[in-house]
Amino acid sequence: MDVRPLLSRVSGWLRGPSPEPPGDRFTTWLFIRLLAAIYAIAFASIGVQVLGLIGHDGILPARDWLAAVRAQLGPAGHWVVPTLFWFGAGDGALVGVCVAGTVLAILLLAGAAPALTLTALWVCYLSLVSVGQDFLSFQWDSLLLEAGFIAIFLAPWTWWSRPASDPQPPRPARWLVRWLIFRLMFSSAAAKLASGDPSWRHLTALTFHYETQCLPPWSAWYAHHLPLAFQRFSCAAMFGIEGLVPLLCFFAPRRVRFAGAFATMGFQLLIAITGNYGFFNWLTIALCVPLLDDGVFRRPPLTGAPLPAGGRPPAWLLRPIAVALLALSLVPLGDVVGLPRAWLGPLPALERWLSPLDVVNRYGLFAVMTTQRLEISLEVSDDGVRWREYPFRWKPGDVTRRPAFVAPYHPRLDWQMWFAALSEFGRDRWFLAFCRALLEGSPSVHALLGRDPHPGAPPRYVRALAYDYHFSDAATRRSTGAWWTRKLVGPYGPALALEGGRLVVAPVGNLP
Repeated sequence: MDVRPLLSRVSGWLRGPSPEPPGDRFTTWLFIRLLAAIYAIAFASIGVQVLGLIGHDGILPARDWLAAVRAQLGPAGHWVVPTLFWFGAGDGALVGVCVAGTVLAILLLAGAAPALTLTALWVCYLSLVSVGQDFLSFQWDSLLLEAGFIAIFLAPWTWWSRPASDPQPPRPARWLVRWLIFRLMFSSAAAKLASGDPSWRHLTALTFHYETQCLPPWSAWYAHHLPLAFQRFSCAAMFGIEGLVPLLCFFAPRRVRFAGAFATMGFQLLIAITGNYGFFNWLTIALCVPLLDDGVFRRPPLTGAPLPAGGRPPAWLLRPIAVALLALSLVPLGDVVGLPRAWLGPLPALERWLSPLDVVNRYGLFAVMTTQRLEISLEVSDDGVRWREYPFRWKPGDVTRRPAFVAPYHPRLDWQMWFAALSEFGRDRWFLAFCRALLEGSPSVHALLGRDPHPGAPPRYVRALAYDYHFSDAATRRSTGAWWTRKLVGPYGPALALEGGRLVVAPVGNLP
């Protein structure tokens, strides 16, 4: 039996009906515009928080951080902490870079000098991440930097970008974007399996996830109460989309690749519906767009106009950069899958040397599932007897307040409070600095929080209590309106006060 006609038909279906490759000009144009929108969100989100986080009167002042780096490392600090703020890290400079980044993102959205604009955006965002310390150390900050760097070589090197006049994007840059989304998704599945966490192995992780994630919205309450069988099915489907889909689809013929892209996009939308992860889900969706081609968005003509000449990065520059990025990316990917670094020769040392630039990063969220939700409640007092709770804007506090959607805005202090509850008191220097800022009455830090329970002069004492939070059941929410239940675990740390400008343990009670 001659199977060649059948194989030819299957191959034709996988490739699609187009007599010519549809091209990627519009797809690339769309990806760059989505990246511009995400850059704008990222810069604007940081801009309204930057003074409270790393400003002069903020929690971890960038100026102090750079001074410490300079004192310890000398001139080498300029490479370890690559940032424009070496020229000045005052409040005006911090806000100015955020504003400049937002304006540059709008220019990129309009199509102005995309390669130059993307380069400036990458430099500005790297400058903020380099001095952001704990508050800009999230995986999506690294992902935006890596995607933004690749986009410099994917975008047309022209003064103005339009789909009809843009050149066909360089193939090495297109493959780098596809390799990035592959690493991101596959590493997420591999990290969960490699951790040995029994909740992932037994497919029960989602019975904890919706309740214990950093900032759950109200929809997470409903997802948490879905039947166990559905939670296990969802967990298995997650492993399929994060692990198998990238392996089987992302480098397959076009229709299989499209299916993988749309499955990943749908998965990210489901995560966005039940969680608050800043711009992460939208950036991941944007990275799926280069898996498509122009045939998805419009039917290409049978005889198209000749492609514009020029307007692309020179091959002598792009090819070695693409090879270097591909080789270096094997280091973090190998770490996730358990590949011994010795097998990679000098690559780990080179990757470590280039790590300050964030052009290649390690990914893998929720490798170990958090099974208990501890929340830190801050209280202030003047006499050490009457204490008033300091509400946060977004993290759980009042059990009757409905959990809110806040993404793509990223409230970085609220997120860090979740991480602080996972560690012991005193291990996070930013938390002690935060308590100090409250006692000093820093206006920029107070602006990051909710209503001030102690208006006027700064409080004399501050203490932190640990509560065990759980979603309420349906009957409790119907009768009381409470979305959460909470039980006092005990003091997170001792009560604190300022003495001679120093943070000291206060001689007052630590429990209500």
